[in-house]
Amino acid sequence: MRHPLLVRITHWINAFAMVCMIMSGWGIYNASPLFGFRFPQWATLGGWLGGSIAWHLAVMWLLVGNGLVYGLYGALGGHFRRRLLPLRPREMLADIVAALRLRLAHRAGTYNAVQRATYVGVLLLGILILASGLALWKPVQLHGLAGLLGGYEAARRVHFLAMAGIVGFTLLHLVMVALVPRTLPGMITGGALPEEAP
Repeated sequence: MRHPLLVRITHWINAFAMVCMIMSGWGIYNASPLFGFRFPQWATLGGWLGGSIAWHLAVMWLLVGNGLVYGLYGALGGHFRRRLLPLRPREMLADIVAALRLRLAHRAGTYNAVQRATYVGVLLLGILILASGLALWKPVQLHGLAGLLGGYEAARRVHFLAMAGIVGFTLLHLVMVALVPRTLPGMITGGALPEEAP
């Protein structure tokens, strides 16, 4: 699949930023776990709570700026409409069944219904994680947003679950690239491999 330069740049900035956000977020989580486990120290970023918070807040601005650029391009340039829509439940169900049977066809140059749904889903998770993160960062100033999420403690759980969803998407994304490696060059160079060329 051919990807425009702006999509490729924002994709790789996003990949770097998300790794930093997840690892620093795990460092923050470890200081006050919500559940009965902690992440291993090697999987965290920042070295201690203050360092993890510093990384998280610094990279947050990179992620938000990058997301705004991609979001404006996707909405105003028609990228979202052309690549991610329409979302039809019947098509998604058929593609899910085909995927479970290991018979989901990969059509060069287009996303199948499952891909479209997961990309839209991760974009929505991005909005949710940003909203819950802002509520956690400024719970007094943004008390209305925190209240909308159910309060500070509920916002922590929303933030964690949205992060888990993004991590799940990332793992699925990496598995799909490993299963269909010919899709990777297009995200690096923007060109399609010969068998993908129209």
